[in-house]
Amino acid sequence: MKYKLFGTKTGLYASEIILGAASFGTRKGYGTNPEDAMQILTAYADAGGNFIDISDRYQFGESEEIVGEFIEHQRSNFIICTKYTQSSEANPAISNFGNHRKAMRQAVESSLKRLKTDYIDIYMPHYDDGVTPIEEIVRGLEDLVNCGKVLYTGLTNFPAWKAAVIASSTPLTAIQIEYNLLNRTADRELIPMAAQFGLGTMMYSPLAGGLLTGKYRKGETGRITLGSNTEYQENETVKAIIDQLFVIAAELDVTPGQVAFAWVLSKGAFPIVGSRTVDHINDGLKAGLIELSPEHIDQLTQLSAVSLGYPHDLLATVQR
Repeated sequence: MKYKLFGTKTGLYASEIILGAASFGTRKGYGTNPEDAMQILTAYADAGGNFIDISDRYQFGESEEIVGEFIEHQRSNFIICTKYTQSSEANPAISNFGNHRKAMRQAVESSLKRLKTDYIDIYMPHYDDGVTPIEEIVRGLEDLVNCGKVLYTGLTNFPAWKAAVIASSTPLTAIQIEYNLLNRTADRELIPMAAQFGLGTMMYSPLAGGLLTGKYRKGETGRITLGSNTEYQENETVKAIIDQLFVIAAELDVTPGQVAFAWVLSKGAFPIVGSRTVDHINDGLKAGLIELSPEHIDQLTQLSAVSLGYPHDLLATVQR
């Protein structure tokens, strides 16, 4: 496992591949049972991984409980990022839901208990609730840092302008965004914003729900077919990208999914690998060993490019 500094404002070395624990547990009626989750955590740690991403919402808190059990006697060896907003309850009371300070306080106290720790390395709202004032989020996160319950703060699924305002108001450390070859809209504002503020950038869904592995072409099931996610469809552009992944994979004797993951790694951020089995985590970790050539990276970058929109497209035509 390779390590690199998390953002430009910390001296924290983190493994370049983050383990996503969203599937750990079965309280929602599906997921990875605790025994298998422990095997995945062990395989990741044995490979040198030290960065685990989680949320109180995942499996209604069971995911945090499983991770807490795993790190209980080796807490200092891991960077734990967890999130709040939706509550760990299946049907939370309205006062327990959102980004306000009451929900934040209740969520962090519950997460600390489930994780069997007295501090969280990185703590984030899970998404912008559209209601809580920026100032309230800022003050709440600062209070958690000042009392030692949280070391670093970040944001997940926030508009770039709000993230920029918050980063200008408090020492924000991280941002978590969706990013892959089929969803590069973060190139427009979020990634440049994160670079400007020196934020460690965590990228979830690097395989686009498994679509970039090519498995759905074989009739296999996965997050897209089992859920209600219809965002990713194999249209002409998607087909061209997946076709190219197969070409590069054949050249390197690896899998298309590993190539797609290696491309995200080439962006210099921290992709999150989600795993339901030990084979999944081992397959994902192999992506860190792949050396894509500049030509491979350029081919995939060109095929997956998105319009940056106004004013960026206009500014690119301006003579300077």
